[in-house]
Amino acid sequence: MRVVIAEDSVLLREGLTRLLAEAGHDVVAAAGQAEDFLREVGRHQPDVVVVDVRMPPTFTDEGLRAALVVRGRWPEVGVLVLSQYVEERYATELLSEPKKRDGEGGGGVGYLLKDRVADLSEFLGALDRVAAGGSALDPEVVAQLLARSRHPLAALTAREREVLALMAEGRTNAAIAATLVVGEGAVEKHINSLFAKLGLAPADRDHRRVLAVLRYLGAD
Repeated sequence: MRVVIAEDSVLLREGLTRLLAEAGHDVVAAAGQAEDFLREVGRHQPDVVVVDVRMPPTFTDEGLRAALVVRGRWPEVGVLVLSQYVEERYATELLSEPKKRDGEGGGGVGYLLKDRVADLSEFLGALDRVAAGGSALDPEVVAQLLARSRHPLAALTAREREVLALMAEGRTNAAIAATLVVGEGAVEKHINSLFAKLGLAPADRDHRRVLAVLRYLGAD
């Protein structure tokens, strides 16, 4: 997997580079400035990028805005954003549907709090899902977005909301079943039900999980 990193902290940037290299990934570039990061993405066309939300010069949203540029300009590239805090407005904007090129689907997207990097297996798993076109949302991000979501959810049952929240974290049906201590058949039933309630037809089968999450978070 080819990765480009955008992180202004030298220690964290070098740490991420070493961590990913030891996991067998190819870090083709690591930048400390948003503009340099975008140039490297254009040059290398990586499978996935890891981006800090706050970067120089103002340390507000430069990294997030750069991530959105990647989503629009190179939609096939997965984007995993790291943040010290839950930036609700930024997370919602990032989760909006990427632009498509010639009918291609967009790359995956993830939003993790930096504390998750300390859990190596969780971080690498999230990176793999995003690179493969899936989603990886920090449970705390999901909780706060769901609390603020304006999307009408009255039709969903409490269990369907639990299932969808776990889907938003990038969990598989088997993982959801294990977490809720139910059978995979029950999970599949809940998922099909919430697909129907969110108006996602079988024709959208390849993308319904992502679309369901986006609609649930009010990001569409």
